[in-house]
Amino acid sequence: MVRNDPPLYYERHIFVCTNERPEGHPRGCCEAGGATKLRNYMKARAKEMGLKGVRVNNSGCLDRCELGPTLVIYPEGVWYGYRSTDDIDEILTTHVAEGGRVDRLMLKPGDDEIAKADIAERRAAEKAARAAASGG
Repeated sequence: MVRNDPPLYYERHIFVCTNERPEGHPRGCCEAGGATKLRNYMKARAKEMGLKGVRVNNSGCLDRCELGPTLVIYPEGVWYGYRSTDDIDEILTTHVAEGGRVDRLMLKPGDDEIAKADIAERRAAEKAARAAASGG
């Protein structure tokens, strides 16, 4: 913080991508992975756990679509990819309540490019399989 900055309004501010793209979009979207349902669960669960100073918000596209659903927690700036309510519980308990990190869900720089390469490879294999099946 800069010397004249006010204190943080929230101890933790969690932004959950709930962006939705048309079905079949090359990058996918977090909403297709159930982001809104899981965000709603996270918000209710944080309240149920009695976590004070925590805000869970919807976010537009966070531009890590291939890794979604994704969320980012500030002020740390730690990113997570998650798939289930169990993942949400682990993030809330380990990161938010205890101040630790959930290494198995944490997203790191470069993960996006690896995911994009994996998706491109899978699409090429699917295209080749369709061509072989149609005799072409």
